[in-house]
Amino acid sequence: MNNTIGHFGRNATGGRDLIVGDIHGHFSRLHAALVAVGFDGFKDRLFSVGDLVDRGPESHLALTWLRQPWFHAIRGNHEEAAIAWAAGQMDREHYRRGFSGSWNIQDDPLRWGERAAVFEKLPIGIELETEHGLVGLLHADCPAPSWSLLKQRLAEEDARRGAAGRLVIAPTTAACCWSRDRYKRMFDGPVEGVRAVVVGHEEVERVTSLDNVIFIDTGGWSTGHFTLLDAHTLRPADVASGATLSWEA
Repeated sequence: MNNTIGHFGRNATGGRDLIVGDIHGHFSRLHAALVAVGFDGFKDRLFSVGDLVDRGPESHLALTWLRQPWFHAIRGNHEEAAIAWAAGQMDREHYRRGFSGSWNIQDDPLRWGERAAVFEKLPIGIELETEHGLVGLLHADCPAPSWSLLKQRLAEEDARRGAAGRLVIAPTTAACCWSRDRYKRMFDGPVEGVRAVVVGHEEVERVTSLDNVIFIDTGGWSTGHFTLLDAHTLRPADVASGATLSWEA
């Protein structure tokens, strides 16, 4: 399993780098949001903080989107659940009720493995170079006081996994994908070594910052809207009047 932090340099085309929160199988809604901001797949890049699947009607399109050269995602807890299901490590009823995994359960078992193999290759996080400094992306939280320490702990967990064949307890990895602790405690201590850390996982009414940790899951998959955060300005992208899309997923 890929528990590394993927690194992306600055966008060499001069286009935008946009970050979206949890998608949860609502790719048509995301498509409409991209149209609204005039997304250009030849220049712009879209980064996802995970949870591509479950809950929505288009979870089966996740692999299609992941094949797009301008779309880059990390692994969320719902991708973790799909991996566990394919490996026989997830209770059927818990997966169905707790994760809305029926779409996957009812599919061909060969598809389970295909999806799990792709999801396992997704990094646990991404660091993105911008003109104003490094921006980190995680699904749920950064459980370390600095970005460098986070990467060190993830590397140590990977090393122990390699030595043991599998790592039963990987607390740093688990916290990156699952933790709600920072938001529940309203803890606003910074993550050192990065300009900002952008996360999803916790649905919020509006973009919410706790020091330099920015929560952007504004419920585009439910009753809210998709926020497309510009990685360079750390502000939502503006709606472009009369915009059209220059690509099709």
